[in-house]
Amino acid sequence: MTELKSISRVRLVLRTGSAVFGLSALALTITPAIFNELLGLINTPELEWSMRMIGIALVALAGNMFSVASRGSEASVRFSGRVMQVSAFALGVLTLIIPASLNWFTIAYACVGFGFSAAYTWAMLGKN
Repeated sequence: MTELKSISRVRLVLRTGSAVFGLSALALTITPAIFNELLGLINTPELEWSMRMIGIALVALAGNMFSVASRGSEASVRFSGRVMQVSAFALGVLTLIIPASLNWFTIAYACVGFGFSAAYTWAMLGKN
């Protein structure tokens, strides 16, 4: 596989990830209580505020991911792919060690993180 094809695949995963993070950002910003309940967390005004802050940060991340995927140099796409590969894996791990009982949503959310980490790994395979 050529380097160009690998970079194209990383761009695709970054675009897809930006959409998923964008949707998560909306959910966290608009309905943090529902998100907390799905995670099995005890909802408090403080936790809702924290989730909204995370949601706003995810808006920035989603925008940056889309920008790099659309306009970034090959080096910046490769770098962002590596950062997101590690970050997505860490998100999966962090979700599994949530201070609440695991349920279908936390397991699914962890799988999304691990899935994106695997997708970045797959996308970056090839000649670098």
